[in-house]
Amino acid sequence: MSDLQQRVEALYRSDVRGSMLLIICLWATILFVLFMTWPYVPDPGIKLVVAVAAAAVLIFNTAAILAMVNHYKEDKDFIYGLDIKNADAYRNRKS
Repeated sequence: MSDLQQRVEALYRSDVRGSMLLIICLWATILFVLFMTWPYVPDPGIKLVVAVAAAAVLIFNTAAILAMVNHYKEDKDFIYGLDIKNADAYRNRKS
């Protein structure tokens, strides 16, 4: 495996880890807020709306993040290759 390919894979793995961490934080935050505010919502109809809205936020945001990661996987050579090329050019300019 070439040096460029190793660097691309390292950047991709880093983005995947970051994305998974963001998904975990998203779910933890939404569920925390939902459970902490649940006792203060008096009407069952409003509870249903709040639960459906929380589920929609979780589902759509998780799907969006996973779609982004999938796109990065499909086109990682181009995406990360540009990043590496620009980072190397910047580093060489400063030297």
